[in-house]
Amino acid sequence: MKRRRTIYEGKAKILYEGPEPGTLIQYFKDDTTAFDAMKKATIEGKGVLNNRISEYLMTQLNAIGVPTHFVRRLNMREQLIKEVEIIPLEVVVRNVAAGSLSKRLGIEEGTPLPRSIIEYYYKSDKLHDPWVSEEHITAFGWASPQDLDDIVNLTIRINDFLSGLFLGVGIKLIDFKLEFGRLWENEFMRVVLADEISPDSCRLWDFQTNEKLDKDRFRRDLGGVAEAYSEVARRLGILPESINPSSGGPVLVK
Repeated sequence: MKRRRTIYEGKAKILYEGPEPGTLIQYFKDDTTAFDAMKKATIEGKGVLNNRISEYLMTQLNAIGVPTHFVRRLNMREQLIKEVEIIPLEVVVRNVAAGSLSKRLGIEEGTPLPRSIIEYYYKSDKLHDPWVSEEHITAFGWASPQDLDDIVNLTIRINDFLSGLFLGVGIKLIDFKLEFGRLWENEFMRVVLADEISPDSCRLWDFQTNEKLDKDRFRRDLGGVAEAYSEVARRLGILPESINPSSGGPVLVK
């Protein structure tokens, strides 16, 4: 078998050269990290679940006209994506106070925000992904004013859609991280959603109990990480109702 060329390896995913020009294969690992990779673990089945959850959400967004890099799922851990020029920003949408926002501004976790807030962080592990403003972004050329307009418009649409989708299955979308890239098609360029959307990149709370169904279970040593991710997949219709995620690992619907 021909060995695939690795393009990039991150904390939770590996990008391989794709089968056709302009494509990549995105592989989801079971590795889990927190606090700038100071805390690490391997959670069996996490990559499989994130692949399927992200596939489902990207497919839904494509269907409503949000452009993404997602093409199709290849197998349990891999998906085919379009190769994009990643914009070096993490775009964080906050609907409810939690995590660093609560600590930074002294707002009690779980407090609904007056309106959704969009924040930007410069993607740099060495600098610990510092918060930046639109002035920083345009001054240093990380994104143009037009790029930012496109990012904001897409982010608002994504937040509105995902908030409603998750609410429909009894989950509150507290906050989440997005990444965007420039997709070049001949001389034409457009900004598209990239990376993934999964419990690794979202805070998801049960609507009734506020039980955490996301990566905070790992960050805060709450346990049951795979079970929480499986519950998200089950509510989205990816896992069958009859499966008990705690016994024998997740079983996914084809």
